Amino acid sequence: MTQAPIPNGTISDDAAVEQAIRNGASRRDLLRLLMAGGIAASAGTTILGRAGSALAAEPKSGGALKAAGYSSSNADTLDPAKSSVSTDYVRICAFYNRLTFLDQAGVAQMELADSFDTTDAKVWTIKLKKGVTFHDGKTLSAADVIFSLKRHLDPSVGSKLAKIAKQMVGFKAVDPLTVEITLEQANADLPTILSMLQFMIVADGTTDFSKGNGTGPFVLQVFEPGVRSIGVKNKSYFKSGKPYVDSFEFFAIADDTARTNALLSGDIHLAAAINPRSMHLVDRQPGFKTLQSTSGGYTDLNIRLDLSPGDKQGFIEGMKYLVNREAIKKSVLRDLAVIGNDQPISPANPYYNAELKPKAFDPDRAKHLFDKAGVLGQTIPIVAAEAADDSVEMATVVQQAGADIGMKFDIQRVPSDGYWDKYWLVAPVHFGNINPRPTADILFSLLYASDAPWNESRFKSEKFDSMLHEARGLLDQAKRKQIYGDMQVMVSEQAGTIVPAFIANVDGFTDKMKGLEANPLGGMMGYVFAEHVWLES
Repeated sequence: MTQAPIPNGTISDDAAVEQAIRNGASRRDLLRLLMAGGIAASAGTTILGRAGSALAAEPKSGGALKAAGYSSSNADTLDPAKSSVSTDYVRICAFYNRLTFLDQAGVAQMELADSFDTTDAKVWTIKLKKGVTFHDGKTLSAADVIFSLKRHLDPSVGSKLAKIAKQMVGFKAVDPLTVEITLEQANADLPTILSMLQFMIVADGTTDFSKGNGTGPFVLQVFEPGVRSIGVKNKSYFKSGKPYVDSFEFFAIADDTARTNALLSGDIHLAAAINPRSMHLVDRQPGFKTLQSTSGGYTDLNIRLDLSPGDKQGFIEGMKYLVNREAIKKSVLRDLAVIGNDQPISPANPYYNAELKPKAFDPDRAKHLFDKAGVLGQTIPIVAAEAADDSVEMATVVQQAGADIGMKFDIQRVPSDGYWDKYWLVAPVHFGNINPRPTADILFSLLYASDAPWNESRFKSEKFDSMLHEARGLLDQAKRKQIYGDMQVMVSEQAGTIVPAFIANVDGFTDKMKGLEANPLGGMMGYVFAEHVWLES
């Protein structure tokens, strides 16, 4: 393999890194640079939002939109409850709607719902919009909402959100446009929870989802699982003027190079989730742009507190000082990331604690802490696999930093097949890979509560559990933000998880397509782009 040209000498500023990236340097090339001379830990320049201010333009109607995702199979589904991959998400967003959606600030806004009201965060009254119709002409009613939500409680459905939905224990149609939902315990996040894509609303009694009969912006014309879908403009859509395009075709091109080439050749208007090398290729071509969305996904290094060496005082703290976050951001993630601070709430979340700063790269302090823990000079295994995105390269950065202070790390690269069953949550030091979640409560409950099913470092704290329960039912947003902020500090300081960066997604698109924006739920505008973009001739 021919290596990309790399600047001579030590990389000590952002310009040198950018030069290597634009020359097409691979992550291996950049890691070679790191080991040769080191990368300065500077604030740096993040490559962001090359879409510009497209929304300043006047939307135009018409045209046939074509876009390519990156995953597809015969298991592709139009059943919202069962959707689990990006291809499914894009399609259900084209054919259905939710009660709420998240705006660019990560705040729940009304979609099919007109309002959410509660006095105790336990019993909620939801008013629906009037005059909304399904593609078959049926008018949206409370019965449709109740049917859609109760499906998630039926084990035979196989809902991906069954565990989250089980908190809904009571449903009542107050009138044709009013639904009352009772929760098992107070949860102020219900409007945000119901923005999750699997909670799309389907018609009461639906059993055949291959027709895609929803209230969404497009009416299904063609659906071939593993091949493509085509929708045509819903002329009765309740959002005035939308969608702008006359039709929307979506399919997957698994190979990144082929997906990018399809974009550059004019076969498609948008190529989803292109890699950094393709991103810089697209950016250099006139008539094409890229958009970066940092939605909260991350790869983390997990050190179990109940096993050696994580049970030795000082070891985990030392690791947090040994992880060179800037090096990982630049050399591994190619600057397509936001530095993390060892807790799961990303800057895209309204409850993010901006005052909690990441630990600086300080190998001397790390060495002192390793010595204090009695592990300096020992060989510590780190389990990594391609299944945990970028984990092998991250482990290499840690290994090199450790070698410089006499700390030995053995990278045990294991097969991706079986990684999540055999190594994740099991090995004393290993990597995880966490997808974005819409609420702080879901992240903390899933990853850090004492009974969390995915408690990666075995962190346990009665105080943390109590704060989690208190914050869940609070309607006072200021107090809630304070509690969640304090919980982020606790996780960052006490848990054995190291979150070096929140990873970004990059979509490539033609500049003939306007209106694309970043979204906290991920790429392709949080999967809803087809409804909002328009085409210039």
